[in-house]
Formats: sequence, structure tokens, C-alpha cells
Amino acid sequence: MNSSRRTFIKTSSMGIAAAGVASAVPSILRAAISKKEMPFKLALSQFSLASQFWTKQLDPLDFPEKTIKTYGITGLDYCSMFFANKAKDTDFLNQLKKRSAENGCYNLRIMVDGEGVLGDLNQETRTKAVENHYKWIDAAATLGCPMIRVNVEGEGDPAEVSKAAIESLNTLIDYGKKSNIDVIVENHIGISCNGGWLANVMKEMNNPHCGTLADFGNFCINRTKPATNDIAGWMKTKCLEEYDRYKGIQELMPYAKGVHAKTHVFDASGNDTETDFSRMFKIIIDSGFKGWVSIEYEGGLLKMYAKDDKYLDNDGGILATKKLIDKVVSA
Repeated sequence: MNSSRRTFIKTSSMGIAAAGVASAVPSILRAAISKKEMPFKLALSQFSLASQFWTKQLDPLDFPEKTIKTYGITGLDYCSMFFANKAKDTDFLNQLKKRSAENGCYNLRIMVDGEGVLGDLNQETRTKAVENHYKWIDAAATLGCPMIRVNVEGEGDPAEVSKAAIESLNTLIDYGKKSNIDVIVENHIGISCNGGWLANVMKEMNNPHCGTLADFGNFCINRTKPATNDIAGWMKTKCLEEYDRYKGIQELMPYAKGVHAKTHVFDASGNDTETDFSRMFKIIIDSGFKGWVSIEYEGGLLKMYAKDDKYLDNDGGILATKKLIDKVVSA
């Protein structure tokens, strides 16, 4: 990893970030940034705006400007699904990189989905999945992201899935080394939602170029099957058994290269109805984490499908999450 990227990941501060984007941030948001310094930096997951991307209300190229001007947030987590046909389009990637730089934003990672099962026990299937990810490592290098996020789900004996996942991760890391791109894993799908299992994979990996993207909400270890294998089908599934999220985050934080602060619904006091943010952020801060915490608000997407007013729209939910983080960290 070169020195500039190492400095970017490990030592950049909110003060430096705020100074670099002062001209792009509305004064009311600039005041909020300057009143205190968090022990970590705030980012936004592109999935928070999924309903707008899928309905063509928002162009992927406008993500950087939207993030800084509407929310006063400088870190960008990209989702491959919103520009799935652009992985090899260097003109698009360079334009997106330019838009990010013009708005004083940082390109953090590409979250890769839909490219195959890296923990599949079938060697041929697994190899194909690994090869499908190469283009996203190349895209991350072009975009200026220091890492990609992958999934390591698989079905079968947990120990065998772990071996398969480790083999895939090591192959991807070797490929990524030529362009200084790390590979991280989110507790996201299937067996990876078991915090202890994923933490053990990281322990066995013992590789500085690998780590976790610890997500507050992805700890469902037994879910009903979707009627259709698309986002609408998955949105209608129900969790039958959940791994303890606080235990899971505690297990994943020693390996964390990123955190997703996930929200869906807020109560009258502005607190998340599913996660105790005070408890969760105490775990994060006590771990010594100094990286980027990404807001991932999914209520806007649920509002689109469920037509339920208990969910805020995208802007309202993202800003409510940001306000909640400010509150619990200040306390």
C-alpha cells in the first residue's frame, strides 16, 4: 500500500476533511461539523438512495454532489448494482472520480453484489465468482477507492464454507495487490451474518489487506425464502432467527475497515427502533476504531415498496441518522 493511501485511510481527520470542502458545504452544515470532532469520520452508503437510483430520479454520477450538499457528508460508499454495466467503462469511472473530487469527497469502497458465491463449495462455481470480481478491483483502482467489499456466503458445513471463502479471499487479495486494493467482507448474507463465524474467518486470514465492514443490522442467520430472487422478493422475507447484534459488532470490530450504521424507523425522540445506538457506538469507540462510519438508511426503499408512512423518505432518514449519531457521540 502506498504512503498516500495509507495516510488517507489511517490518519485523515474530520478537521482536514471539513477544511477541504468548506466551500461546498452549506453554512448550517459547516457549523455542525466544526462544533466538535468525532473519533471517526462520516460516510454515506449509496444504498441509502436506492429508491431514487432504481427509479431514475438520481443519476449515479450525481451521488457525490448530493451527498455533500444535502447531508454535509464527505465519505462515499458505492454500490456496484447502481452502475453494474460500468465496471469496465473507464470514461464513466473517471467522470465519477472527477465529480467526487470537485465536491471534496472521498471515494472509500465499491460494495460488490451479484457476482457469484465466494464461499461456494463447488470449485468451478467459486472460481467463476472470483474472476467476476476482478473487474471491480480494477474499477476501484480507476475510481480511487482503496478497497472493495465482497460477500462470502455459502451453503454447507460452516468449516468447509470458511475454507472456501478464505481461498477466494486470498486469491482476490493477490489480484488486488498490483493496484493496492484491499478486500473486505460484510456481515451481509447467509452464514456471514453469524458474527462469530465471520470473525473466525478474519482471524484465520490474518491478512492486513483483508477486514470487515461491520453492519449494525445484518445479523439474520435464518430467513424465509424470497418468492422472487429480486429486491422486491427479498424485501418481503422475514427473519426467523437473529444473531445478537451487539455481540456480533464486538466480534467484528477488531478487524473492521468500515462500519455501516443501519437504520429503518425512528421513534418520537429520534432514536432507532431496532438498534441502541448509544450501546453500539460505545462498542465502536471502545474498539479504538478511527475509520469511516457509513450511514445506511433503508427506510426510503421500504417506504417505496411497503407504502408505509412510518418510514421517512431518503433525505429525512439519512439526516435523522446523522443527527442520532451526533447525539450519541456527544453524550
